[in-house]
Amino acid sequence: MPKNTNARRLSRSLTRHHKIGIAGVATLGAAAIAFSAVPSNADTTTNEAAVSTAAVTYGNEQIKDVKASVTDQLAGASVKAEQIAAKKKAAAAKKAAAAKKAAAEAAAKKKAAAAAAAKKKAEAARKAKEAASRSAKRAAIKPVAAKTYANNLDGWIRQSLDIMKSKGIPGSYNGLYKNIMRESSGNPNAINDWDINAINGIPSKGLLQVIPPTFSAYHVAGTSWNIYDPVANITAAANYAADRYGSIDNVNSAY
Repeated sequence: MPKNTNARRLSRSLTRHHKIGIAGVATLGAAAIAFSAVPSNADTTTNEAAVSTAAVTYGNEQIKDVKASVTDQLAGASVKAEQIAAKKKAAAAKKAAAAKKAAAEAAAKKKAAAAAAAKKKAEAARKAKEAASRSAKRAAIKPVAAKTYANNLDGWIRQSLDIMKSKGIPGSYNGLYKNIMRESSGNPNAINDWDINAINGIPSKGLLQVIPPTFSAYHVAGTSWNIYDPVANITAAANYAADRYGSIDNVNSAY
């Protein structure tokens, strides 16, 4: 059977533009067939589909807006939370700084109070020391109150003993007393006008019957020059006895 060469030529002669045109015609035909197959309520269905599509499309946009709004709200809440946290942190830092400052001020006040107390104590100690020093000085320069003696034989003997002690003259209360009682019986104005001394014009006088030359020679400084003065008479006689006999205690008779 002979080959259809015409068909080949026709096939080869179809250009690219011819193919596109044929495809377009085929598409239009298919669309027409589909339209004719749609039932009588096709318009309504098509419109509803369009409305539905539009509604769905509108709903998607709302969801997008809601999502964006929620995202914005979450972001705002996060920022607000961060701000609150920052404020709390700043308040805590301020409170800690205030507490630290208060503690430092309290420590400074305590230190100042301690320093003031120490200074006050040192000042009190210094004043006490100065007062003690002044007291010691006053005591050193304060004159010793004069010792008083009774104006009788006991007082005369005791006063003479104190003078004898200050001058280094030996003698005791008993040694003075026994010799006074033997010589004058305790009479400071006694005078012997009958013994050899009286015959020679120098009678013995006073408590221990001392002649004037002896009294003058053994007179003790600080006592009276009156031979009848009890203390002067006793002290001069004790001074003479210490020089002659070693002590008035060693005298047991006329001397």
